[in-house]
Amino acid sequence: MKRILITGGAGFIGSHLSERLLEEGNDVICLDNFYTGSKDNIRHLIGNNRFELVRHDIINEYYIEVDEIYNLACPASPMQSYKNNENLGNRYNKYA
Repeated sequence: MKRILITGGAGFIGSHLSERLLEEGNDVICLDNFYTGSKDNIRHLIGNNRFELVRHDIINEYYIEVDEIYNLACPASPMQSYKNNENLGNRYNKYA
């Protein structure tokens, strides 16, 4: 049995990976800020004593001892990414 951290664990891929790793008998720590992930994706895992949910943004340091890390933390939604870039562009190019 391994202790495994999944960043972006509440996303589509992260939630399915969590299920698989739990089925294999591993302990899973799901780290997500719910920016594009959803608690609905992992709600069914919350009662599992080998699953831990941590609301956290990976831009801030997080210390934990684990055997493996799956880094899936990224805005995977093209529309959400576009909106973010657009907002940043508007803010920083206001006087351009």
